[in-house]
Amino acid sequence: MNNFTFFSPTYFVFGKNTENEVGHYVSRFGGTKVLIHYGGGSVKRSGLLDRVIKSLDESGLSYVELGGVVPNPRSGLVYEGIELCKREGIDFVLAVGGGSAIDSAKAIAAGSKYDGDFWDFHSKKIPITEALPIGTVLTLAAAGSEGSPNTVITHEDGMLKRGAAGEAIRPVFSILNPELTYTLPPEQTANGIADIMAHVFERYFTNTKDVEVTDRLCEAILLTMIKESPKVLNNPEDYGARANIMWAGMVAHNNLCGVGRDQDWSSHAIEHELSALYDVAHGAGLAVIFPAWMKYVLDHDVNRFAQIATRVWGCHMDFDNPKATALEGIERLKAFWGSLGLPLNFDELGANEKDIPYMVKTIGLKEDESIGNFVPLYNDDIEKIYKLAL
Repeated sequence: MNNFTFFSPTYFVFGKNTENEVGHYVSRFGGTKVLIHYGGGSVKRSGLLDRVIKSLDESGLSYVELGGVVPNPRSGLVYEGIELCKREGIDFVLAVGGGSAIDSAKAIAAGSKYDGDFWDFHSKKIPITEALPIGTVLTLAAAGSEGSPNTVITHEDGMLKRGAAGEAIRPVFSILNPELTYTLPPEQTANGIADIMAHVFERYFTNTKDVEVTDRLCEAILLTMIKESPKVLNNPEDYGARANIMWAGMVAHNNLCGVGRDQDWSSHAIEHELSALYDVAHGAGLAVIFPAWMKYVLDHDVNRFAQIATRVWGCHMDFDNPKATALEGIERLKAFWGSLGLPLNFDELGANEKDIPYMVKTIGLKEDESIGNFVPLYNDDIEKIYKLAL
């Protein structure tokens, strides 16, 4: 196990009707004038936005609204939000929605405390060291942004999808009411499930030795997703299953499962080009890319793939041919994702083989650069993984 530090200060408020307490928590964490940041009309149609505003009013807080966040959130709205915060003297950013709204809110919060272009954070020119405090009211279990120090934004100039990170953008509080996920369309629920599992896979496939505790934490989350996912698709108002998935989404990405071990993250970088180019859901893209990546890097550590196949997917261990066990595990993952209605190849996703060279190019690697830690991947490797996903 590697040396590590771990600090996860977000105050979580979990359970039924907890969105009605948002005003109290904004005040508790120092907010007086709030930017309420959200996506489309669902938060209005459901009455959630009204309940949030009522709670802010009851706490004597003023607020400004900025809606319009879309999946794969865009830079244009971030720039608008930054200008709004600076003009209005906003001192707290409240995201109401899923990962896209939260990521956009984080970028606004960081950009509002910076005199330059917020994209400097995402292009890795400078780190995020300061931001307005952020709170969240979560409506989709997926990205884990409600507990993480990460944000991903797509810049409309070139449609570049890039991440940034910093402890300053970890939410100070997050309100998680599983009931708010009841009305999600089945495909959004499924995409979220794939996203949560992918966050675990990025940590699980490591070259670091002696990480049994975090291995078992990762496996527990995956087993939970396998058990609970069919329940919520069959009965969207299964509170117990929704609650387990919602908490799993947070635990999968606040890095509790990733401490003390090298992590990979190449599959996320490869998928970002799909969702940037085709505007597909991130989870759907990950469902296509991850099995292809797994098959491509399998020989690097067959036993780790065989381990997850036996511990998570219930495969019988073939000690004479562990690769057969490993491959069976990958096929069971694909079958599980397929049973949720997720796409499993380029055709089902709506991607096109002719765009592969463009996507490889826009990842932006120089000839001698690579992504990933489990197996470093160069441009030729990335192209082969895209082709495996056809």
